[in-house]
Amino acid sequence: MTTGADIDDRLIEQGRKLFAGQWRFVWASPSIETLPPMGPLEIAFAGRSNVGKSSLINALTGQTTLARTSHTPGRTQELIFFEGPENTPLRLVDMPGYGYASAPKTKVASWTTLIHQFLLGSATLARVYVLIDSRHGLKDVDREILTTLDKSAVSYQIVLTKADQVKPGELAARTAETEAALAKRPAAFPKVLSTSSRAGAGMAELRAAIALLLNERGA
Repeated sequence: MTTGADIDDRLIEQGRKLFAGQWRFVWASPSIETLPPMGPLEIAFAGRSNVGKSSLINALTGQTTLARTSHTPGRTQELIFFEGPENTPLRLVDMPGYGYASAPKTKVASWTTLIHQFLLGSATLARVYVLIDSRHGLKDVDREILTTLDKSAVSYQIVLTKADQVKPGELAARTAETEAALAKRPAAFPKVLSTSSRAGAGMAELRAAIALLLNERGA
């Protein structure tokens, strides 16, 4: 008989193996017309400009320089695609940060449009991980993205970042309020994950969630 603990351990090991190899940059798309050729299932990472997307991708893959990190919000202005070793059934997409960015308004508008077009039109997009700063919780600009995902029927899951920078009680409260906000959203995965890229907390669970997704999709 397989127990829940066995399943969890198996998924954690699957997730570890999935990200154990060398991941690499493969493509950058400044517009919806320049997307890469269709390939494996994609998971995308979305979030406000300073939420820590690139840091999370680096921690997830165990490669400190895979995704470009910056202290200046808005540096990622294209859809950035990463792939693992040959036959890895997954492609990662680092999306431009939305919300505040130190760039001209016309530039911000163009990549905000790109984000929404990609979310509405990608045939191979299996899930979007929407990153939310655990210190601040959901903002109106986050809810706009969630509404786009609901309309496009793209599965998404919330990942709270920078969890090491809040007290455990505050993190628990933030998790509960976020899950409550998701309850009526049709495309939302109900469980909220919490992570710290700096401390590595929650990375094994995130990898396991991605492994489970691939299992469910038969990848």
